[in-house]
Amino acid sequence: MKLFNVYPLLDVEIVRAKGSTLWDKNGKQYLDFYGGHAVISIGHTNDHYVKALNDQLSKIGFYSNSVIISAQQELADLLGRLSGKTDYQLFMCNSGAEANENALKLASFHTGRRKIVAFTGAFHGRTSLAVAATDNPKIVAPVNETDNVIFSKFNDSAALRELFASRGNEIAAVITEGIQGVGGVQQASVEFLRTIRELCTRDGAIYVADSVQCGCGRSGSYFSHDWAGVDADIYTMAKGIANGFPMGALLISPSIEPSYGMLGTTFGGNHLACAAAKAVANEMLDYNLMDNAKQMGNYLLSELNKIKSPMIKEIRGRGLMIGIEFNENCAPIRSALLNKYNIFVGSASSPRVIRLLPALNITKTECDMVLYAIKKEALL
Repeated sequence: MKLFNVYPLLDVEIVRAKGSTLWDKNGKQYLDFYGGHAVISIGHTNDHYVKALNDQLSKIGFYSNSVIISAQQELADLLGRLSGKTDYQLFMCNSGAEANENALKLASFHTGRRKIVAFTGAFHGRTSLAVAATDNPKIVAPVNETDNVIFSKFNDSAALRELFASRGNEIAAVITEGIQGVGGVQQASVEFLRTIRELCTRDGAIYVADSVQCGCGRSGSYFSHDWAGVDADIYTMAKGIANGFPMGALLISPSIEPSYGMLGTTFGGNHLACAAAKAVANEMLDYNLMDNAKQMGNYLLSELNKIKSPMIKEIRGRGLMIGIEFNENCAPIRSALLNKYNIFVGSASSPRVIRLLPALNITKTECDMVLYAIKKEALL
């Protein structure tokens, strides 16, 4: 049997990892500055994380949501401490796409409306409604096409005001990433996020903050949207929440009331998933990793902006979610970082953008290794 060939693969097989270091099957060592799409938040095979999963697995790995799983409430309490959203409600699922799918479904249940506002450059997942709200026609199958999603221009408050002026009473939800990841590390402005909050409050729509990639402390705040100083109604999470264990989650405003059967999942919030996410949350609290993300992110941004190269168009981002946009296709530079310097970095929808998404406990020494390599390649 062949694998279904939908991934362009690098010619590397990673067989071992520790912290931000990877080893391939030949023993070659690499620096991981991408974390498998921002998934690795506390480092590979973190000791506390491995112990928590092993301890849980030795007791019980899974049972369904038909019984009490006390680890779910323990995780909710930890996420409340990290995010400051202590009065919100937690629903757990299995992925970022599923989190966004449930958030939009919940918004429609709550408002009784059908229309979803998404933005240019958005990536919200590959499931039915999440992919319909994603600005990439290549991955939207005919069965996913719907006139219930309206696209507006990202960071254009005037366009959003016009849309609400004409159709505000039809809109169930507005969904946006605080920092677009696949879209090339484009930050939502403070003014734009405040406008979303204002219009949703005025017209009774739900503000969904897609924090799948830009959340879980990556920006230096638990949710990147919170730099705007306003609360969303629903925050969606995945990727870094469980450091590689498949998990998604929603934090839901107390104004949205649940009812039996409204949402559901077989595997979401299982014993192992909760053990993984609790280990991540405890590690973040014990070692103040959001502050480290802020400090190392500021250092990287400062040093990257000192590189005066005609190849580099713009440096952007916040915390440890950084984009480097070049003036031409940067595939050769990405390839050089991997093959000459043994450093993994990420790409984006634009062939000119490299993404840096290291673990939140990355060190200055590791940052300097990346800075050296990028400077060498950008100044060729």
